[in-house]
Amino acid sequence: MNLFARPALFRHFHRMAWLAALMTASTIMFGSFVRLSDAGLSCPDWPTCYGRVTWPQTADEANAHVASKIRPLETHKAWREQVHRFLAGALGIEILVLALLAARRRRAGIAQIVSAAVLVALSIPLYMSGQHEAGAGVALAGVAILLFAAMRWSNEDLARVAVLTLCTVIFQALLGMWTVTLLLKPIVVMGHLLGGMLMFALLVWMAWRATHLPITLADAQRLKWMVRVGVVLLVVQVSLGGWVSANYAALACGGGDWSADNFPRCVSQWWPPHDFAEGFTLWRGIGVDYEGGVLDGASRIAIQMAHRLMAVVAGLYLLWLSWRLARTPSMRGWAAALGLLVVLQVTLGILNVKLALPLAVAVMHNGGAVALLFVLVSLLARLRAPE
Repeated sequence: MNLFARPALFRHFHRMAWLAALMTASTIMFGSFVRLSDAGLSCPDWPTCYGRVTWPQTADEANAHVASKIRPLETHKAWREQVHRFLAGALGIEILVLALLAARRRRAGIAQIVSAAVLVALSIPLYMSGQHEAGAGVALAGVAILLFAAMRWSNEDLARVAVLTLCTVIFQALLGMWTVTLLLKPIVVMGHLLGGMLMFALLVWMAWRATHLPITLADAQRLKWMVRVGVVLLVVQVSLGGWVSANYAALACGGGDWSADNFPRCVSQWWPPHDFAEGFTLWRGIGVDYEGGVLDGASRIAIQMAHRLMAVVAGLYLLWLSWRLARTPSMRGWAAALGLLVVLQVTLGILNVKLALPLAVAVMHNGGAVALLFVLVSLLARLRAPE
């Protein structure tokens, strides 16, 4: 029975959740396009762009705002950053509606969610007036209200996961703001990517549970544990990929020439000079502009090598998991999808190196991670043991 078959208000809850999941995947992909096209700082202010709701069309329009003193206008990049913010804003509104619907039967559920939303709304003008710390504090107070509610509620009607998803989207907005104010700080950029992946996973899980299409297997619990290990390995690999991108280390081993000895070796060596300590220093203070990267070659090589080594571990495990799932006749479709996505993702990673990070291939590589996460989370949401 569908959890939200009654009342009528919830009849389309699962469709709304699926739409939100699709919007999240699209926003992640567009965000990677923005990041990889070096447009992440093309609007120096937030949430406006040179003081405009959209973006300025000419240099004179941009020069009328103080943000022009931080960075000159690049119109071909500014629209990308601001459209990404529009997509994120629309997604946030839909997730807010989902949370209100899921929590409406909870005691003071609507009031708590509305209160948190009001605090977040108040934080925006505070930030725009230059009171950055106060704005962040007010927004985090809203997040605290939601977390307190989620801790007290069960998940039998998806209220808890809906509220946690709303918490995630609010924190994502803060990370988006800090991405601009902290000048592409790598730990913030990587956190922004992981937050998007977490939001997508929560929405996919919620959509499947609201749709209510379980896969009943006798060994469901054992398979779910195997899938959980796969999720952990994938998250670690996505984190390393985000760290590679945030530190501009994708081409640390060389790229752009098929004859170059840059894969599977790195700068023609199996274990080139590297600096893991410097490469994985997470915090470097405030005020540094990280556009283009600040690390030396050895540090970037260490990051690239860590990503490659983890790709071997995660890839082999997920291929084994695909083989394990294929042993169950009803799971062969999911097994084939998982195996094909792993092979595709590895291929795209190699092409990124060999072709010097072409934008289309790099964006598809991000999309491959989203697709893998979809398969694994779908299995976690649907697998059930017989009652």
